[in-house]
Amino acid sequence: MRPRATSMARGRVHSPVMQEPYAPIPRALAELALGQAAQAGASIPQLDLLRARLYSPPPASGDLVERASAVASALGIGDAWRKIESARFTFIDLFAGIGGMRLGAELAGGRCLQSVEWDAACQATYHQNFGETPDGDITTMKPRSKRFKAHDLLLAGFPCQAFSIAGRKGGFEDTRGTLFRDVAEVIAAKKPAAFILENVKGLVLHDKRRTLPVILNTLIGSAVKYHLVAPSLDAKLSARGWAVLNALDFGVPQHRERIFIVGFRDKKAADRFAFPTPTTPGDARRTLQDILEDGPSWNTSVDARHFISDKYLTGLKRHRAHHESKGQGFGYEIRSHDGHANAVVVGGMGRERNLVQAQKPAAAGTEELLKSARNDSGVRRMTPREWARLQGFPEWFQPHPTDTHGYKQFGNAVAVPVVNAVVEEVLRALEGTYGR
Repeated sequence: MRPRATSMARGRVHSPVMQEPYAPIPRALAELALGQAAQAGASIPQLDLLRARLYSPPPASGDLVERASAVASALGIGDAWRKIESARFTFIDLFAGIGGMRLGAELAGGRCLQSVEWDAACQATYHQNFGETPDGDITTMKPRSKRFKAHDLLLAGFPCQAFSIAGRKGGFEDTRGTLFRDVAEVIAAKKPAAFILENVKGLVLHDKRRTLPVILNTLIGSAVKYHLVAPSLDAKLSARGWAVLNALDFGVPQHRERIFIVGFRDKKAADRFAFPTPTTPGDARRTLQDILEDGPSWNTSVDARHFISDKYLTGLKRHRAHHESKGQGFGYEIRSHDGHANAVVVGGMGRERNLVQAQKPAAAGTEELLKSARNDSGVRRMTPREWARLQGFPEWFQPHPTDTHGYKQFGNAVAVPVVNAVVEEVLRALEGTYGR
């Protein structure tokens, strides 16, 4: 049975969709707790007990729950364990990709009820890591009221598309034929307590600054009727409803700016919300040395296939010299180990703008994978696992087995720590709603 719903802040909004008492524990939270326990010096029997509690089919026995809670308390991992034992909130994950937004929400104590992603390779990676295959084409999932489950928080990293606004007011009617329209329809039909939408920073300037106003007007208009949050950051990076956040400020060594749009069903919650401030400002920022496989933190050799050929490196140098002669800044870059990465992106020079100097010889036995001679300077591309770390994905997360898909999927993903920080602020604005 579903537990009795508690009232939201001062009873002015509808009750949350509480988690089922026998729901499985989100993997991101379970693995976080196990990792913290190991770092705290847990013995093998203690880890086995915690693992049994976290991964045994629900419902777990009362005795197991109590013994595991006692071990967690003794090890000092109470914060993660409290999120595990409390029913905080539920969410759905639209345009899910490989689950970056899901991971950020799970780490805040949420449980995913439904995910949607049409790309087959992304679906395969998602299933490999979460044991679920997302629904496919969101445009066919109608009626919205029946095809989508009730939830507390809607997450969506929707594609950036231009709207047709000639002669109109820039609202809901102008979104026809776009995937954002599908997101707006789900919000209007299911009425979650809040939503978080993510997109590239270029959305601010997209289509001569016409796209973003249409999105915002749609969200506050009569068809959806949500309240957008007030600006809380630098005026150039924040306005009503949105802010641009940089992953570099939230614990990963990657300069990656993305826009986040946040809205609430309840105006008072919207007024309480503030976008997160940097958790790793200035000197506290991490560097590439923290994530490189052949660096001191991981100390492993990289397969030879990630070392670029001498012929290709010569071509890259020629390409950059050509653009520099024209006063242009295009071309490959070898990033400093003590610095950070450029944004990892799909296509173009995405990988070549994040080359690094190898710190170890290539892994033994992998030379035969090369089609031509390696460059003798030790220049290599980062690996898909290193891109995963740049995006804040946990070590247990398994990349797609094909490098091409791995780079594409992580390049399209969202930085997990940034999503987590935004979700935590959403919960703070909904204080008193989800067991906080």
